[in-house]
Amino acid sequence: MTSRGVPGHARTGTGSAPGAMVIGEVLPMAVVIAVSPFTVIPAVFMQFTPRAKVTSGAFLAGWVIGVAVPAVLCAVLTSLVPLGERDRPWTDWARIVLGLCLVALGVRQWLVRHGKPAPRWMRLLSEAGPGRAFRLGVLLAVANPKIFLLSAAAGLAVGAAGSSAAGAGVGLAVFTAVAASTVALPVLLHTVGGPRVLGPLARVKLWLETHAAAVMAWVIVAIGVLLLAEGLAGAVQGVS
Repeated sequence: MTSRGVPGHARTGTGSAPGAMVIGEVLPMAVVIAVSPFTVIPAVFMQFTPRAKVTSGAFLAGWVIGVAVPAVLCAVLTSLVPLGERDRPWTDWARIVLGLCLVALGVRQWLVRHGKPAPRWMRLLSEAGPGRAFRLGVLLAVANPKIFLLSAAAGLAVGAAGSSAAGAGVGLAVFTAVAASTVALPVLLHTVGGPRVLGPLARVKLWLETHAAAVMAWVIVAIGVLLLAEGLAGAVQGVS
């Protein structure tokens, strides 16, 4: 009897192996989102706003939704595409396209890493209450092309793996939790440690503003190259 996977698909393989493979595929993408200055800087910045604990908690909730929704949608859409053959060659071409986009974004970030003015959302965060912080959390996750493409790539990996519904859910949950971990950490530190953590958080923010753009450019290119290589390998194997 064929067990069911993510809605609309048959599972391939055993229950634990596909789940472990999915987590192995989505973890690098989640880590890239987590260490991105675009993730960490606003999370740290929120700790210096009025009503910081409530406002940063609202921002965290919005960020989780903004990261999770593209991944879930791509996983569901991937699972619903009719399969003409077992190996799903269209997913290889999707990885190629996502990989090329990430490489292009990484190269662009490297080229423009110096002399960029402070973005408008930083000024908005300085006066944000919980409602605005929640909306900005969703918007900043969805509107950033690097984060959106990484979330989409994670959803593609989950949907194409053929795991059970529970396995797919675990993969998406792990991806979202890791991707949002660096937004949650300052909230937790401020809640537990109080005002004494603001000094170290300010130094982290300053270091990220100074150095992280160059590091992130290379990391994004590396993830893009990995997706591109995986997609090309699958496409070549499919036509051979």
